Amino acid sequence: MKERLAGFLLMCAMVPMAVLGWMLLILVGFAGKSERGRAGVRALDHFVNATLFNGHAWESVSSHAWRERERRWARAVIWLTDHFQQDHCKRANKREQPVVDLVIKKGLGDRTIH
Repeated sequence: MKERLAGFLLMCAMVPMAVLGWMLLILVGFAGKSERGRAGVRALDHFVNATLFNGHAWESVSSHAWRERERRWARAVIWLTDHFQQDHCKRANKREQPVVDLVIKKGLGDRTIH
């Protein structure tokens, strides 16, 4: 129960900041440093993966899609990204899987509030 309450309070503070971050990301995308925009898009990608696709918070949608490539949603992501870069999801997974394995091995995704 403590974890749920803490999560709710944290989200009440984070959601408005996330909306502001998204708006800033749009401005940065048109007129800012590409490194800052890339970092923001990567963070948004991980957020979407964790919330919408029930994936790891430290993994991109593309990498997750490659791991789950037998599922319908993953095949759709792979099909779409292949139109922009051939084998994008496979490459993303090759790059990110060692990080996922390390985080799982070290228990870094485990509960922090008991």
